[in-house]
Order: sequence, then structure tokens, then C-alpha cells
Amino acid sequence: MSIETLANFVDGRGCPPASGTYLDCENPYSRTVWGRIARSDAADAEAAVSAARRAFREGPWSRFTAPQRGAMLHAMADVVAAHAEELARIEVRDNGKTYKEMLGQVKRIPEWYRFYGGLADKINGAVLPTEKPGQMNYTLHEPLGVIAMITPWNSPLMLLAWKLAPALAAGNVAVVKPSEFTSASALRFAELMTQEAGLPAGVLNVVTGLGAEVGAALTAHKDVAKVAFTGGVTGGRAAYVAAAEKLRPVSLELGGKSPNLVFADADLEQAARGIVSGIFGSGGQSCVAGSRALVHVSAMETFVARAVELTGKIRLGDPMSADTDIGPVATPAQFDRIMTCIGWAKKDGATTAIGGAPVSDPSGGEALFVAPTIFTGVWNDMRIAREEVFGPVLAVIPFETEEEAIALANDSDFGLGAGIWTRDISRVHRVAAALEAGSVWVNSYKGGSQISPFGGYKMSGLGREGGMEMIRDYLQVKSVWLNLADEVAYPFPL
Repeated sequence: MSIETLANFVDGRGCPPASGTYLDCENPYSRTVWGRIARSDAADAEAAVSAARRAFREGPWSRFTAPQRGAMLHAMADVVAAHAEELARIEVRDNGKTYKEMLGQVKRIPEWYRFYGGLADKINGAVLPTEKPGQMNYTLHEPLGVIAMITPWNSPLMLLAWKLAPALAAGNVAVVKPSEFTSASALRFAELMTQEAGLPAGVLNVVTGLGAEVGAALTAHKDVAKVAFTGGVTGGRAAYVAAAEKLRPVSLELGGKSPNLVFADADLEQAARGIVSGIFGSGGQSCVAGSRALVHVSAMETFVARAVELTGKIRLGDPMSADTDIGPVATPAQFDRIMTCIGWAKKDGATTAIGGAPVSDPSGGEALFVAPTIFTGVWNDMRIAREEVFGPVLAVIPFETEEEAIALANDSDFGLGAGIWTRDISRVHRVAAALEAGSVWVNSYKGGSQISPFGGYKMSGLGREGGMEMIRDYLQVKSVWLNLADEVAYPFPL
């Protein structure tokens, strides 16, 4: 089998890495190396930022009007829609998620570019009333410049769209550093946007490689105006510190340990379905996976029995098969992390209701699978209840009162999402207001839209992505004063 070699994408064309070195790309299901990506370094970061800055200052993009930017984003949406199947297959090959999940994601991506394309010509300043006679004051909302975008391996193109669509609508340019495990779709996307959508060269650049090498160089670069990061807490903290050296804005979407609160009056069948899909969808490899189920003691037995029954029907296997519900774990390192967390739960005294072990590759190969796992007998101070697993592991924790449920839910370093399961509308509003989470779902879990802001409290991150107001995060405000009087005020003797 031939091995593909993928160069960086800088200034509208493929660019080999300055060092001439590459990293292998492995298919998580076949466990075979199918390609190589550039192992970029500071020199490649410099080339990409320089190309982006030229495009921002001097290239055609610098002369695009707001309606033209909007039209460009609509063109980008059309190209993504036309290549949805191709892009989805690339992502499955890289991260091992099911084709039906990734195709569904890619088919939704055009909605983000169309939504922000529609906002591009709605950016406006204001004329401000002032108490100063003979003075006029108005504001301009201007783009920041070069945005460094660092994206993870679980939903590469979707999470890129969350950043890129509002940034381009506002008039910025981008340098993207995708995960070293899932770089191929970003490279193909950039190529398509330039060749088919007509995005000017230098507006979108992609440099691949390791976070400690090229990612660090990007976040510390003097000409980067903002860092937009999605990933783990360790990487997010490093990006935050690097950006702070130049006092640049940062948005961070980092992860969670999201609770679902199941009250005694809940429809337990629907709660079980929602919670099982909310944790085991994507194989648990989702920042907002509902990894804690807080269940009223009176509902515990019924809920757990039904959740276990549903979990036992989940099918693992070839991610390209329509019959597969969960594909393999994306990387060996992540597999080891999941198994370590499962070991913590067992050592700390949790009871394995189902799963709790690796599963052999159904095809007889060497893909890494973890059985969807439910632990009961969990208390909120156990490591399995406090640390993000990023895998198919659910911790079930009992509670007796509404106040206790809220306290348990909020007793976490994270605050990305939460679910409430109840028929009591008064309780819905009380609990939703009390939960420390950026998104709260009621009698459902893990929905979203480009229309709504998404982000977290506490260590789940800084800032939001999505929604009308979020385009402001990619703009800066300038105040302009005009003297309309015949003379300038002069406080000194003439």
C-alpha cells in the first residue's frame, strides 16, 4: 500500500516542512500507517503567520467588503456540502469514529459558515451622544488580525468551523494547527476552500505537527492577535500562558465531567436512553460527554437496570459499517488512559455494572476497543467521578435531595454541560439556575446549534463559541473623535 505524504498548506499551496521530517498517520481500526504529515517547527509557524499577515494587510482579502466576506462564507459552505462524504471518510480514517457520526457532523458544518456569512455585513459601530460641544464620536468594529487556531482529534472540522466561521466573517485570517492525529481533513479542507471556494491565498493556512513544537511557536508568535484553542486542560493552560506574555485574547474550550441529574419523578426510560447516548455516543470521546449520572436513590435500581440493558446492545466494530455504533479508541495513548481510569474505579471500590474491560477487535484485527462501561457504588470524591476519562465510562452516583444533587453536580473542577431529568417545571428552573455549567439540557442531552453560545465554567474554559454575539470575540473596537468646531480648544497663552 502506498503511503501518502501531506505537506503543510501555506499561502495557498502545499509547503514541505522546513526540517524535512514527518509524522506517521495511523488508521485506528486497521492499525496501519496510511500517510505522513509534516512535523513542523518554529520556522514553519513563522512562514504561515507571515503569509496570513500579508493576506490580512496587503492581499485581496484586505479589500473584501463585508458583503463579499459573507458571500465567500456561503461559497465555503457549498463546497463543504459537495465534499461531505469525502471529508467524513478522511476523518474516520484518522480518528476511528463511525462514518455515520462523522458524515452527520460534516453535513452540519455548512450551517456554521452560512450563519456567520449572514452576519458578516451586520457588524456595525455606532454614533455616540457626547456631552462635549462641537465633538462627534463614533465607533468602528475591526478585525484582530492573525488568529491561531488549535483543534483536537475528536471532531476536527466541526470544531474548526466553530472558530473559523466567525473569524473570517469578522475579517480575520487564520493559521490552524490541527491535532497531529487528525490533520488530513484540515489540509484537504484548506485546499478545497482555496481551489473551489476561491478563498484568497494566505487567508487560511494549516501547519501540522506536535503541540510542543509548532503549537507552542504559534501561540507565542508576536504577530498572532488571538489564540482559539480546543483540547485538554494541560494544553489549554500552556496556550493561555504563552498568549498572556503578549497580552492577547484567548478562547479555551477544554472539557468536562458533566452530570445528568435524574430525579424521582423523571421518565426513567427516556432518562436512560438520553444518558446512555450522551456518554457512549462518540465512544465517550467528547468534551461534553455526560460522564456522571446523579440518580435519586428511589430511582437507582430501575435506572441502572435499564441503562445496563441498553448499553449491552451497543455494537462495536468497523467504523465504516452502518451496523457499528462505536468504533475503536482513537489512539493507543487514549486507550491506556481509559483503562487507567477504569482501574482507578475498581481499586476505589466501585461496582462494575457492565463493561470495565478491553474488547477484542470483532474483525480479528488489532484495533483498540473498550467495552461501554457503567460503574455504580461511586461517590463524588472518587477519581472516576472527578477526572475526565474521555472514553465510554459512566459513573452513577446516588442522591437523596434536590439540594444534595445540585451540590454534587457543582462539586467539580469542570462546568461544561449538565442534564436535568424531571417532570417538575418549577424544579427545572430552580436547578438550571443553580448549576455551574455553560449548557444545561432538560429531558435531553448534548444537543447544540450555531445559533446558541457554547462554552464552560471553571476549568472547562474561557469564552464561548457559537451565537450572534460571539463574532464580537474576533473584533476590536476603535473610538473615533471628530472636532466639528471652528477652533481647537487651547489651554495655554497665545
